[in-house]
Amino acid sequence: MKTKYWSVDNDVNSEKNYPQIVEAAQLIKKNEAVAFPTETVYGLGANAASDEAVAKIFAAKGRPADNPLIVHIATFQQLEQIAVDISEPAMKLMHTFWPGPLTLIFYKKPGAVSDLVTAGLDTVAVRMPDHPAALALIRESGHPIAAPSANKSGKPSPTTAKHVLDDLDGAVSGIVDGGPTGVGVESTVVDCTVEPPVILRPGGISKEDIEAIIGHVAEDPAIANAESKPKAPGMKYRHYAPAAPLYLVDGEQQWIQRLIDEQMKAGLKVGMLAPGETASLYKADVVVPCGSKADPKRSAQTLYQALRSFENKGVDIIYSEVFPRAGVGAAIMNRLEKAASHRCIKQPMKDQG
Repeated sequence: MKTKYWSVDNDVNSEKNYPQIVEAAQLIKKNEAVAFPTETVYGLGANAASDEAVAKIFAAKGRPADNPLIVHIATFQQLEQIAVDISEPAMKLMHTFWPGPLTLIFYKKPGAVSDLVTAGLDTVAVRMPDHPAALALIRESGHPIAAPSANKSGKPSPTTAKHVLDDLDGAVSGIVDGGPTGVGVESTVVDCTVEPPVILRPGGISKEDIEAIIGHVAEDPAIANAESKPKAPGMKYRHYAPAAPLYLVDGEQQWIQRLIDEQMKAGLKVGMLAPGETASLYKADVVVPCGSKADPKRSAQTLYQALRSFENKGVDIIYSEVFPRAGVGAAIMNRLEKAASHRCIKQPMKDQG
């Protein structure tokens, strides 16, 4: 399959951009899969109502069929087409954060979306992305669009069109290049079918932001506990991971350096991921800075790019510092824990200075 490629800017209705959006939307109408930018990461989208179309998403990604997808909409009228029994907390969150990096779980309207989208559940995950190209594509296609991240399943999510090309060139019908994404990590997922609502996946909207609007929300135990069964899209399997095994390391810089030295003396090529404040202090084969502890939003924006930086570098093992969990830091640590398969090495008390 030859993958079509369109480059657009935020002026999606311009003489340059609009015909490209129309061409991409025509492929959606023909039940093809097309990658497109959102404010979080690039998504791989297809007509949410079509089994044929949605199956192409799973095939291109190599995604397990029991892993549900998020449906992307451009209007509140489209929500009414696919969801029922919308709660008051959900209404408040929608009108505060949509368009934006927040996915809400609703009871689905029977027959409104493919069962492949919901993995047979009676609920559906929905969000309204805050990106002009995404909204224009959804509107022009005339369909709510099911879309997970546009990467091979398990790999770091794509934050540029080049990442999508690296993973899916020849496997999807088209890629809309709208430039780098802004948030850099996926949307927060909140189940609004229960009381209190439950955060199933931390993301671009923090728990503190949500509670400021609707009061107390719970958190799915699977966010922190690898043994618990997750309920959110994209949370069930190893995800966000580079090719080399990744380990979180929680300790002082000098202790982490000793771990690196031990692996290098054993003949392994070592990668190190760290925030900008400490990255230059490490002596490893490949050192990749990732944002700043003082600016978690910047760390989130650069996280997947940093993880992808280790590809083709021949590293045998990657260590990553832990990041503060406040605000969007919860999403950063969630993605790192998933990428590391919850492997974390903590500095023993006896080694602490």
